[in-house]
Amino acid sequence: MRRTESPVATDERPVLARFPRHLRLAGYAVVLGVALLYLLPFLIQVATSFKTDPDAAANPLSLWPTQFTSAVYERLSGSSDAGSGVPFLRWLSNSTLVTVMVTLGRVLFDSMAGYALARLRFRGRALLVSLVIGVMAVPPVVLLIPKFLVLNTLGIFDTYTAMIVPLLVDAAGIFIMKQFFESIPREVEEAARIDGAGIWRIFWSVVLPMSRPALITVTVLSFQGSWNKFNHFLVATQSSDYETLTTGLARFVSGGLGGGTQYPLKLGAALLSTIPVAVLFFCFQRHFIRGANAGSVKE
Repeated sequence: MRRTESPVATDERPVLARFPRHLRLAGYAVVLGVALLYLLPFLIQVATSFKTDPDAAANPLSLWPTQFTSAVYERLSGSSDAGSGVPFLRWLSNSTLVTVMVTLGRVLFDSMAGYALARLRFRGRALLVSLVIGVMAVPPVVLLIPKFLVLNTLGIFDTYTAMIVPLLVDAAGIFIMKQFFESIPREVEEAARIDGAGIWRIFWSVVLPMSRPALITVTVLSFQGSWNKFNHFLVATQSSDYETLTTGLARFVSGGLGGGTQYPLKLGAALLSTIPVAVLFFCFQRHFIRGANAGSVKE
């Protein structure tokens, strides 16, 4: 007689639903408290940007202005007759130009290099992969002086070329694209090769459209990295005409653009500089997380 084993009952409820109600409420309270703790500095920044200078000095941690004013944003936008003394629009235009060019370049070159390292077989491939991983382990501050010397020797110091060209390729982006390309089944490329497609056609028309999550991940990382870049612009430029939001705000905060604390003006400018990155991340966070997970798993 054949003995049958009784099926083992499994609890398919979510993990949090398995705990008692009072423990779940306590957990939610802890998570909410931590979230508010991280959100508090941002709320103070927003509130301070709508304060006057005396109000910000007297009540620095207040979440509601005593006298609500939008003079800071009027000065930063250039619509104030008094003028701000802060070339915020020039900083913004420089950051936008550099960020767009660097992001487009990284998406293109990182995907091409990642596909070559993932699919093409050539002598020295393993060494190149090791070098890419090794570059990721080098602290960027170590390369500041050599980078300055190279840019000065090439005669491109204090130009847009010096700001953009050294950032067009990123080791982390190459690694992400390489890992994602390796997760794509080879049968797809073999079918395209049977139809007569070459390497470039397979990459551009077959593999690249399938790599949307990884491309979005590289785009977000490239945009965020180049928008918030500071050290590179510090050694690549000298003239105020090439200042970006990071270098300009750093000089502003250090007191180079006027007397007094000017906390509302400083925090308002910093707030405006964070909005593009925050909007980009929240719009593509689902694709960003999916691409990061897919790029970390090799089938």
